[in-house]
Amino acid sequence: MPECFYRASSATFTMPPMKNYYVYILASKKNGTLYIGVTNDLIRRVYQHKSDLVDGFTKKHRVHNLVYYEQTENVESAIIKEKRLKKWNRQWKIDLIEKNNPQWRDLYVELVAE
Repeated sequence: MPECFYRASSATFTMPPMKNYYVYILASKKNGTLYIGVTNDLIRRVYQHKSDLVDGFTKKHRVHNLVYYEQTENVESAIIKEKRLKKWNRQWKIDLIEKNNPQWRDLYVELVAE
């Protein structure tokens, strides 16, 4: 992580660590219903989906398996990527998942194990 120091008399300023942002895809099952989202805390957000803590699409359609995600340090690029993915046709989304996660494993299990 880059650090930036500013010294003026006895004051020292250190830049805060970079934040991570995630674009993610949840699925109800292999080739099932898909949901695309963006967050700055992937583990917390997927937990909310899995636990049905928020009323909405993922609760209604039981879309709980994290099958794809990517990380960036720039919130604007994460939001742009999310919007682009939402416009993709379904087969392109499936191809993206299968390229990176051919078994459609629930990646959340691996994230919380780290």
